[in-house]
Amino acid sequence: MISVKEHIQQLAKDYFAETVEIRRHLHRHPELSFEEFNTSAFVKERLDELGIPYQEIAGTGVVGLIQGDKPSEQVIALRADMDALPITEVEGRPYGSENVGVMHACGHDVHTSSLLGVARILQEMKSTFGGTIKLIFQPGEEKLPGGASLMIKEGVLKNPEPQAVLGQHVMPFIEVGKVGFRSGQYMASSDELYMTVKGKGGHGAQPHNNIDPIAITAQIISALQQIVSRAADPRIPTVLSWGKIVGNGATNVIPEEVYLEGTFRTFNEQWRAEAHEKMKKMAIGIAEGMGATCDFEVRKGYPFLTNEPQLTARARSYAEDYLGKENVLELELWPAAEDFAYYSQETNACFYRLGTRNKAKGITSAVHTPTFDIDEDALELSIGLMSYIAIRQLEE
Repeated sequence: MISVKEHIQQLAKDYFAETVEIRRHLHRHPELSFEEFNTSAFVKERLDELGIPYQEIAGTGVVGLIQGDKPSEQVIALRADMDALPITEVEGRPYGSENVGVMHACGHDVHTSSLLGVARILQEMKSTFGGTIKLIFQPGEEKLPGGASLMIKEGVLKNPEPQAVLGQHVMPFIEVGKVGFRSGQYMASSDELYMTVKGKGGHGAQPHNNIDPIAITAQIISALQQIVSRAADPRIPTVLSWGKIVGNGATNVIPEEVYLEGTFRTFNEQWRAEAHEKMKKMAIGIAEGMGATCDFEVRKGYPFLTNEPQLTARARSYAEDYLGKENVLELELWPAAEDFAYYSQETNACFYRLGTRNKAKGITSAVHTPTFDIDEDALELSIGLMSYIAIRQLEE
């Protein structure tokens, strides 16, 4: 008699080509955060074809339910994000983006197509398991306040309430055929910083008549790095980076103001709150001490992401069983952020990585770049492994 694992592996092979087709359709038609109207309609159409009931939530979000035929009160949720990024894709791909300036450069087309493939497998196998599987197709991962936070507010973790939430994300630094797990803290919190330093502009040859916001901003940028190097506990990873600085003067013109945008990331909520206040106080104090003013705004973003140890250990053991221990890697702390973190703050959660790299095929680009792509062989592993972890978890 064929085992559950063998059954899933065969179905993953059978539905691989279809999943690739879905991924390419989604890749050709990307939509920005909270604008995933066509993507949402496509998902609902697919769920209708599979006979899976669903509800609409948080605007473009969709939540499907698969009920196993065997008696069980267990509930597990599987999450995929659907939005794309404002990036112009390189030309020449047969499945390249048809929406100019928008691209699935973070692999959310992979996540959505994979969850649809998982839905097909689990719906076909529902006579073999008990319990409920909640399929979360989520909007707006790339943009504050994060679709996950909105879906949670609208009850995605209720009626029924899952005992665990699982998510996966492409990883271009892991070879195709492998996956990665990490127990405990994994990804950082992420806050957006907006700062405006206002001085007094004038001729560059007469600095004594001006209050130079560029020179003052330089002092502030250097000083704020001491928040990381001297105020932060060195055992708590902390990142402060400025990615945008605008001072519209000229070679001989000192501008009236300088505008900056940046990011602050860490792994401790208490320190996060303290750092926000320290940065504001230091920046404002330096500016005022040099005769300028400073407006410093922190837009609080996603919390840090933590993988519940017992759930993650089980999921990792299922992955080792499905793929072989040699194909399951230990992940390092990752200072990027993910709104899946909201789920991890509310219930037991496990967020793991799907290898998509293939150097021989030239598929090595990082996410959030115009050249990002995946080795589509990863899709067969993706739909099979998530299906297997879900069924095994329901047996616990």
